[in-house]
Order: sequence, then structure tokens, then C-alpha cells
Amino acid sequence: MRAPHRPPSRREVLVAGIGAALAPSLSALAQGPRMLTRPIPSSGEALPVIGMGTWQTFDVGGAANERAPLAQVLQKFFASGARLIDSSPMYGRSEAVVGELLKQSGQEKTPFLATKVWTRGKAEGAAQIQASLQKMGHGRMDLMQVHNLLDVDVHLPVLRELKAAKKLRYVGVTHYLRSAFDDLEKHIKGSKLDFVQLPYSLAMRDAEARLLPAAKEHGVAVLVMEPFDKGNLFRKMKGKPLPDWAAEFDCTSWAQFFLKFILGHPAVNCPIPATSDPAHLEDNVKAGFGRLPDEKLRARMVKLLES
Repeated sequence: MRAPHRPPSRREVLVAGIGAALAPSLSALAQGPRMLTRPIPSSGEALPVIGMGTWQTFDVGGAANERAPLAQVLQKFFASGARLIDSSPMYGRSEAVVGELLKQSGQEKTPFLATKVWTRGKAEGAAQIQASLQKMGHGRMDLMQVHNLLDVDVHLPVLRELKAAKKLRYVGVTHYLRSAFDDLEKHIKGSKLDFVQLPYSLAMRDAEARLLPAAKEHGVAVLVMEPFDKGNLFRKMKGKPLPDWAAEFDCTSWAQFFLKFILGHPAVNCPIPATSDPAHLEDNVKAGFGRLPDEKLRARMVKLLES
């Protein structure tokens, strides 16, 4: 997954919306309805609908002031009922930081862990996979993906062997470029994948044309990267009030608005926004509760963005 080099400002956008005072706290959510889930088509396993990426946000050193906010992010993430954490060897120290924080908190077995193989060559790929298993998962991994389809024909057979040997549970592929959508579609239709990860947002809806329908038809779960379009959606809506009709799908902030639009598509399993800010994390996960927009409301959301 890719993310903006400069984290987008959301505080002004949140103030312009209905406001945090109207949004339920995570403790209140924990006592009420559970986070929505959707089944992984290849297994039927229920997966909570909000996940978390780690590009840049978890690539930090060992200083307490760098790690403490991330520990809070993970605590709030799990408290909400969310589980999926996505990373990659491409993301610097992110895999190791996730693994270390999970171990320190005693929560190694809580998340649904997803990472990627991102290198060329069978031997190189096998070595990288083993390193990721140890750094992030302490020997376990739920989902391993071929990052940006790099040497995909070499790595996919290895991942299938590891799945058959129960070293990992699911296999997938990813790409962030629209120019790679034809190749992604080919693998969705012909590679017997469990997951595909792709960019999709209110601002970048290209995946609706062929990729999301193909995933739905072929039983491939969809993870969504760049759900805020590299922060462009927040900049577009900065200073604008949340529309009153957002209440029709239990939405109290722009972040929830953007995430609920994605979840309104039936092919999507889980968007994976990245953040190192506990307040932003708390806002994000609330998109996984309550009603979701239907097709009529989603069309209205698109019209609002384009107005």
C-alpha cells in the first residue's frame, strides 16, 4: 500500500463536521453493537470491516515518544473489535515495530496479520517471507500477499505451498497503480486468490468498473488501500460541514463518510487506513459501526464530492 509523504491534516475537517462530542466513545461501542464483519469468501471466516495499514506510520525507532502513540493506536484498534493489520518489508521497520508492540502488550494472537513478499527470485522471496513471519508474526501469519505483483509468477506457487503446509492461512496480491488493473483482473479471475488489495475511494472509483465485480464473482476478498486518496479527500472537504443526510448511515465525521462509502460496495471486505494518531484511529474505526449507505446514498456522496 502507498500513503502520502505528508500526513493529511484532519483536525480542521473534524471540527467542520458534526463533532467528536456527538460521536460515541469506543468504550460505549464496546458495550453496544459489535463492529460489522464480512465473510472472507474462500473460507467464510468473519473479518471486521475496518483494518489498519502501517506504511510510514509504524516506521519508527525505539524511543518511547515514538512508540507510545502507536501502542495507544493498537489498544484503541483492538478495543473497537478491529483486527486486520497490514504491512510489508517495503515499509522500513513497520513489520518489526508491529511485532514488538504486540509482544509487549501480550496481544500477539489478537490481530489478523497481513504482510507481503516484495523482492525478486524464489530463494530471496522465501528468505524475506521467513523474516516477516518472525518480525511481525512471531512465527505466524494470516495473509501473505505479492506486493505490487513483483515476480508474482515465482512467488504465488511458494505462497500456495506455505498455505498447504499451514504456515499461513490466506494468499493474495496487491497493486497501487491503475495501469496495473488489467494484470490484477487477470489474477483475480485465474489465480485462485483469497485476497486482492487495491486502491479505491470516493475520489478514485476506477476499481468499480471491473475489479470489484470480478472479485465478487470469483470469491476474492478485497482490501482497500488509499481510502482517503492520499489525503486529497480531506483537503477537498476542508471547512465544509458534513451534510445532514450523513446521519442516515450513522456518520459523524468526514473520515467515516469516506470509509462508509467504500464499505457501501458489497465486494469490499476491509479498507485499511494508516495512522499514528490515536484520535484519528478512534474516528476511523467508528465507520465500522451502524448503517452503511445504499446505492442511492452512495450516488449522492459522489455528487457531493463533484459539486
